[in-house]
Amino acid sequence: MFTKWNLLLDSIADGILMLDKDGYITYCNPMVTHITGYEQHQLLNQSFSKLNDEEADSIKTEYVLNMAFKTGRFVSEGWKSQKEHGRFWGQAILAPMFDDAREFQGYSCVLRDNNEKKKEEISLRQSEERYRLMVEGVKDYSIFMLDTEGHIVTWNDGGRYIQGYSAGEITGKHFSVFYTSDDLASKKPEMELRIARESGMYQEEGWRVKKNGSVFWASIVLTALYNEHNALIGFSKVTRDLSERQRNAESLRESEERYRSIVEQVSDYGIFMMDEKGRIVSWNEGAKRIKGYDAQEIIGKYFSIFYQEEDILNGKPAYELTVARAVGKYEEEGWRLRKDGERFWANIVITAIYNTDKNLIGFSKVTRDLTERKKTEQALKESYQSSRQLARELTATNAELSAANQELEQFTSIVSHDLQEPVRTLKSFLQLMNMKLDQGKFQDLKTYLEKSINAANRMKDLIANLLDYSQISKNELVKEKISVTNLIDHALQNLKGSIDASDARITVAIDPAIRDIEADRIQLVQLLQNLLSNALKYTDDKVPQITIRCKAENGYVKFEVADNGIGIEHHDLSKVFDVFRRLHTVKDYPGTGMGLAISKKVVERHQGQIWLESEPGQGTTFYFTIRES
Repeated sequence: MFTKWNLLLDSIADGILMLDKDGYITYCNPMVTHITGYEQHQLLNQSFSKLNDEEADSIKTEYVLNMAFKTGRFVSEGWKSQKEHGRFWGQAILAPMFDDAREFQGYSCVLRDNNEKKKEEISLRQSEERYRLMVEGVKDYSIFMLDTEGHIVTWNDGGRYIQGYSAGEITGKHFSVFYTSDDLASKKPEMELRIARESGMYQEEGWRVKKNGSVFWASIVLTALYNEHNALIGFSKVTRDLSERQRNAESLRESEERYRSIVEQVSDYGIFMMDEKGRIVSWNEGAKRIKGYDAQEIIGKYFSIFYQEEDILNGKPAYELTVARAVGKYEEEGWRLRKDGERFWANIVITAIYNTDKNLIGFSKVTRDLTERKKTEQALKESYQSSRQLARELTATNAELSAANQELEQFTSIVSHDLQEPVRTLKSFLQLMNMKLDQGKFQDLKTYLEKSINAANRMKDLIANLLDYSQISKNELVKEKISVTNLIDHALQNLKGSIDASDARITVAIDPAIRDIEADRIQLVQLLQNLLSNALKYTDDKVPQITIRCKAENGYVKFEVADNGIGIEHHDLSKVFDVFRRLHTVKDYPGTGMGLAISKKVVERHQGQIWLESEPGQGTTFYFTIRES
C-alpha cells in the first residue's frame, strides 16, 4: 500500500508537500523539484519560508500557516524561490491535517507554477485598463482619455451630449480644441497637463467651447493616470456642466466631514482618503511619518504604491477595494513598503465612504505600523522556545547526574562490603596461626595458611575486576569493523579449556544477512566471554548446553546467549547487573560478581541494550544489541 501511495503522489502534476506543526517540510514529491529546482534533501527539515522569494520570511510564513489552520484552507499566491532561475510566480494551497483522533498533525501544501497564467492575466488586464478606468460606474458626464501628450484616444456619449462631437470627429485631436482663444494664447492646456502630471490632478471651473462654437461654464477634473508600476500612461478628463455644482459641493462637504471626523478621533496612525478608483486625495502627518511621503509627492497616486510587486501582480489592491465596496470594510495584516523601499508589517483598515444618497464617493484607509510589536513577539517566542530547550537539557543532565550519583552510592556500599570480607577472613586466620604458634601447636597451620592465601587471592581478583570496571568508562573505544563469526570464534577459543573440561555443547546460529559490526574488539570479546562463563558455571552439575544466536534487527545485531542452567528467580532479575552482586555463595559458584556489571558497561558504551529472561531450573537467556556498521 505504501508503494501505491508513492506512485500516486509521484504521478501528480502539482507539487505536493507535507509540513509539520511548525511549518518545516517533512515530505515533497518529485514535481516540487521540477518546479523549484531544489532537490528533495535540500528541502527536507527546512522551513516552508525557504520557498518564499524573501528568504526566511518567518513572519509571513507564520501568518499563512495560522490562516490555514483557522480557515481550513488558505491560498498564498506570489513570487516563490527557484534555485536556478531566482523566482517564479507560484500558488501554494495549504490546509491543516488531522489524524483519526482529530489531533492536529501538520499541514498539506499543493504547489503550482502559475508563471504563464500570470503573464496572460497581466496582458488581459492591461488591454482592459483604459476602458475600466474611464467608463466604469460613470454616466451623464463627458469622459474621455488623453494620451501623455493630450491627444484624445477615447470618447463617450456624455461627451457627444455636452460638447457636440461624435467619437469619429474628435478621436485623435488635441484636447485644446475645447478651449477659448485666450486660453490657447496663454497655453492653458499645456499648463493643465503639467500640473496634473506633477501633482496627480488638475481641477477648475471655467469657460469651454462646444462644437458649434458656443461656450459653456464647465467644471473639469483632469487626472494623471498611472499603471500598477506608477508609470504615467495618460490622463482622464471629466467635464460637468454648472448644474452639477450644488451636488458636487454637497458631496465634497460630506467627504471632507467624514475625513475630518476620522482624523480628529485617531492619532499616530497613517490616515488618508482615496477616490472610488483608489487614487489618494488626502494625506495626514501619521501617514507621512509611517510611509515617508509628503502630501505633494503622493496625492493623485494609486495606493498600490505601498504594495510589494507580487501583491500588485496578484491584483491585491483592486481586490481589497472590491471587498470594502461589497461588505463595507476590508482589514488585514501584511507587508507594505515605505518611500525608501523598506518593508514594514502593517495592520490596515479600508472603509467604503458613501454620501447621503448611498452612492460610493471613495474610501478611507487607516494604517498602523506593527513591525516592532511583531519583532517583540518573535523575540519572546524564540526566548520561550530557548528556555524550554534549556529546561529539557537541564532536566536530562540532572537525571544523568542523579543516576550517576545513585550508582556511585551503590558502588561504594557494595565495594566497601566485598573488599572487607576477604580482609576479615585473612586477618582471622593469621590471628589463629599466631595463637597456635604461641601454644606450640602446628597441626592446623597449613590449613590456615591455605585459607589465608585463598582470601588474599580473592581480594586480588576483586581489585582486578574493580579496576577493569573503572577503566571501561575511561578508556577510549578503539572501533573497527568486526565479523560477528570471528568475534564469537575468538571468545570460544579463549574459553576452550573451560568448555572442554565441562563437555559443554555449543550451538552457534548466525543470520547470513548480518553485516559486520563496528565496535571495540577487546571489549566485545570480554563481554561474550563473561556471558559464556556464566552459562558454563551455573549448571548445577548438568552438561552445559549453550546456544549463541545472532540476527539482524532494525539496523542492529541482536545477540542471544542461552543456557540450560539453574536459572534466576524473578525477584532477582533486576539485580544481576549490579557491581559485586552475587546471588549465590562463592563456595557454590566461585566468582567476584563483576562480570555482568562489566558486560552492561560495555554494551552501554556501544549505545546498545542488554537484558535477560530466565525461569528457575530452566536456564537463562541474555540478550544484547550492537549497531551494524
